[in-house]
Amino acid sequence: MSAQLSRPFDEEAADTSVGGLFICAPAQEVPTLGALPVGARLVLRCRKDWREATVVSVALDLVTLSVGSPKGRTYRVRRPADSALTLEGSIPVLGEGVWRAARARYDARW
Repeated sequence: MSAQLSRPFDEEAADTSVGGLFICAPAQEVPTLGALPVGARLVLRCRKDWREATVVSVALDLVTLSVGSPKGRTYRVRRPADSALTLEGSIPVLGEGVWRAARARYDARW
C-alpha cells in the first residue's frame, strides 16, 4: 500500500499563488434541502402558487416541511433531502419559476 503525498502540478493554481500559498476558488455548492437546519424558512412551489414553509424534521433521505395554507391552516409535505434549492438573495426557494408574482396570501383573517 502506498500513499501519494504530492499533488500533480497545476499551472492555474501556480498563477494564483500569494506568498507561497495557493488560493483556490471555492467550489460552487448547490444548496440542497437536506442542508437546511430544522426551523429554517423557505418558499415552496405548490400546485398553482408559492407558499411559505418551515423545515420540521430532517432524515437521511426525506425532509418534512410544514406549509402554510391560504385558509389559515398548516399541512405537512415530505420532499427528498437532495432536492436542489435556488437562492434569491438570502431566501431559499424550492421550485421553478418566479415566486414573487404568484405567492399565496397566508391567513387572510388578520
